[in-house]
Amino acid sequence: MGRIKFFIRNPTQLLLVALSRIPYFNFIRDSAYSSDYITFSQWFTQKIIGKNREAYWPVHSSSKVVGVHNIYAGIDTNPGFKPGCYIQGTGKLHIGDYTRIAMNVGIMSGSHEVYNHKVFVENETIIGEYCWIGMNSVILPGVKLGDFTKVGAGSVVTKSFPDGYCIIAGNPAKLIKSLDPAKCIRYSNKIEYYGYIKKNKFALYRRKYLKI
Repeated sequence: MGRIKFFIRNPTQLLLVALSRIPYFNFIRDSAYSSDYITFSQWFTQKIIGKNREAYWPVHSSSKVVGVHNIYAGIDTNPGFKPGCYIQGTGKLHIGDYTRIAMNVGIMSGSHEVYNHKVFVENETIIGEYCWIGMNSVILPGVKLGDFTKVGAGSVVTKSFPDGYCIIAGNPAKLIKSLDPAKCIRYSNKIEYYGYIKKNKFALYRRKYLKI
């Protein structure tokens, strides 16, 4: 009797134990190795209720992702994982491995034509590996940021910094400090995922569903 009461009192624990035995849900356990811990509740809101359902990586319910088929999000890179983000894949959007994106960030790969707002101009936006995009910052279409680019909070990035290894900030964003590449650490997780997809299965998914 006591054992029955224990399980009734801990339905969440019982559910997680059950899910851990299903290979599909291994990402819940394995995300403990990543920077963004994925919960069952987050997966349920996204994949079952349907908020940003098409995204192959975890996205917060208050963030918005469009044009998923044009977005490449690298290993342990989850654009829109934090609240209030707008991630736009109208054009091509490539974000490299292990890049962190804070809350209320906008990243765009297309915009309206200056003289005719009905015309939408597609572009290509590239953000490298091990970057950090600070809170309330905006990356405009066509911008290219190299590896280890750190974008200060509240910045509006209007031009490219393709060499990376730098801190940029301001509106418009300018170079604040150059970083020593020798001091920049390229770590990797014990178990690697592209969002919900294990590394060894992503190439097939990409060929089947993505245009980038």
